[in-house]
Amino acid sequence: MRAARWALGGVVLLAVLALIIFRTYPVEFLENVSDSDFAARALYIVLLSALLCLFRIARGPTSADRIMAIDILGILIVGFCAIMAAVTDTGWYLDIGIAWALQSFIASLAFSKYLERRRFDA
Repeated sequence: MRAARWALGGVVLLAVLALIIFRTYPVEFLENVSDSDFAARALYIVLLSALLCLFRIARGPTSADRIMAIDILGILIVGFCAIMAAVTDTGWYLDIGIAWALQSFIASLAFSKYLERRRFDA
């Protein structure tokens, strides 16, 4: 039963990725951008990955799985900021991405210390 669920999930994931890659979906704020087709596909892939991370956060079997999913979600947010900075040609998205990366790193350290049941000053 478990193998059937994995196979069904893999088929659904591949079908969604194929739809994202081979079919264009308009994004309203990207209409004036020259590379809007690539940017829209990249944003949809980041969105799909974020949804999968949110699923792992909600259903993770252990707290370590949930923490890793939160860390990956932070990386995806930094990637989203990088895509938006490249598309809109503004630099403040990169500032948000850098601040988010630092915050995510500090949170990962705090969660790992919590899982090890150690004090924060050691």
